[in-house]
Amino acid sequence: MLIAMSTAPTPMSGRRAEAARNDQRILDAARAVFVADPDAPIAAVAEQAGVGISALYRRYASKEELLRRLCADGLVAYLAAAEEALADEGDPWEAFAAFMRRVVDADTHSLTLNLAGTFTPTEELYAEGERAQELNRALFERTRAAGAIRPDLAVDDLALLFEQIASIRLGSADRTRELRRRYLALMLDSLRADGAEPLPGPPPAWEEIGARWET
Repeated sequence: MLIAMSTAPTPMSGRRAEAARNDQRILDAARAVFVADPDAPIAAVAEQAGVGISALYRRYASKEELLRRLCADGLVAYLAAAEEALADEGDPWEAFAAFMRRVVDADTHSLTLNLAGTFTPTEELYAEGERAQELNRALFERTRAAGAIRPDLAVDDLALLFEQIASIRLGSADRTRELRRRYLALMLDSLRADGAEPLPGPPPAWEEIGARWET
C-alpha cells in the first residue's frame, strides 16, 4: 500500500518567521537605499528597515555582502523570467515580448544601473551572469529563427535596452511602473522585423557590458 506524504512546507516557528520578515525588510530597504544612492552607508539601510544595526550585521557582515545578495536575487528573478519564456512553446514573438515585460516589472536592471562597479562580484555571481547570457542567446536565437525580430538586432543589445527602461523614474512607484510599460511597448514595436529601418552603429559587445563590474 502506498502512503501519501505531505509536501506542504513546515510552518516556521515564531522566531524564525520574525527573522525571515526582518531579512526581507533589510533587503527591501537596501534595494531602495542603494538604488537611490550607491554611496549610502549601511546604517541608512538599518534605519529604513526599522532594525538595529547589530541585527543587520548579524545577517550581513558588510555592505559589500549585502550588495552581492541584492544582485544575486536580481539574477534569480532574471533567470526565472528567461526559463519561463524558453518553456513557452507558443508563438516565439509573444514569448519573447512576455519575457521583456517580466524583466521590466521585476526591475532587475536598476541594480545594474546603480551598483555595477561598486563591489566585487563572487565567482558564483559571474557564473549566474553567464548562465543568464546563455538563456538570453537561446531565447533570442529562437525568436530570430522565427523571423520575428529585426535582423540587425544583437542579443547584447538587450542589456542596454533594459537599462534604458530602468532609468525611467517619475512620481510614485505605480506611476513609474506604468511609464516603463508604456515605453517598453514602444520599444517592442521597434524590435519587430516588419518595416524596420537599419540601425546605426554596431551593437555593444558582451565584454563592454561585463567590464562595468570590474572595480
